[in-house]
Amino acid sequence: MTEKANHPIKSVEKTVRIVEALKRRRSARLRELAEDLEMNKSTVHNHLSTLREHEYVVKEAEEYRLSLSFLHIGGILRNEVELYEAAKPKLDRLAGETGELVTLATEERGLGVVLYRARGEEAVEIDTHVGSQLTLHNSALGKAILAHLPRERVEAILDNRGLPATTDNTITDEATLFEELDRIEEQGYAFDDEENWRGLRCVGAPILTDTGVVEGAISLSVPKNRLADESARQAYVDEIKNTANLVELSITYS
Repeated sequence: MTEKANHPIKSVEKTVRIVEALKRRRSARLRELAEDLEMNKSTVHNHLSTLREHEYVVKEAEEYRLSLSFLHIGGILRNEVELYEAAKPKLDRLAGETGELVTLATEERGLGVVLYRARGEEAVEIDTHVGSQLTLHNSALGKAILAHLPRERVEAILDNRGLPATTDNTITDEATLFEELDRIEEQGYAFDDEENWRGLRCVGAPILTDTGVVEGAISLSVPKNRLADESARQAYVDEIKNTANLVELSITYS
């Protein structure tokens, strides 16, 4: 969840805005950044020069972009997450056995953060990657996480992030979502039926500690025709629940 700083430092806020703009635009000229951010060109240039000096920004010809230093930081952070270390080999095996796309994510600040993706031979292509931040209400993976968070925590997330629709099937009513979360908690898995991507169905399962705290979730993303009948759905449910249980055991006994 977004937290407000008690005494925000304006220069740091400007640097963050520039970094966010470069992340959004991929690369940009000085003038473009200044216009985009409605900041003085000399101010933007000073911030960019400082970021270049510390190797967080690269200038190529007349355009600036973020450097791979951010990738280095992300890799360090991910490798320190116990959930990633425990889940990676299990997700690789599941992707190989099913041929599908398998995703691992955890919750931070009311969003799902993708920690790892494993691709089988028939895996679909979707526009997310390691590090992507996802809303939680419109995916099997996200709903599996929400279903195992305290009710007041879920309400705070919804108040902050809302229930934006990404397809016609997205749940945008809070009461309907809570009914769905109750079912998910009881059955131990979640489905999304083209709620995030048209033509794609997903099945997800939570990763829980031995005290019932949700660490994250995993999901299988499957073209809708491969989840058209009940036997196929149940087979994927069994696969995802079994893999989630193996990850939980690794975390508990590692």
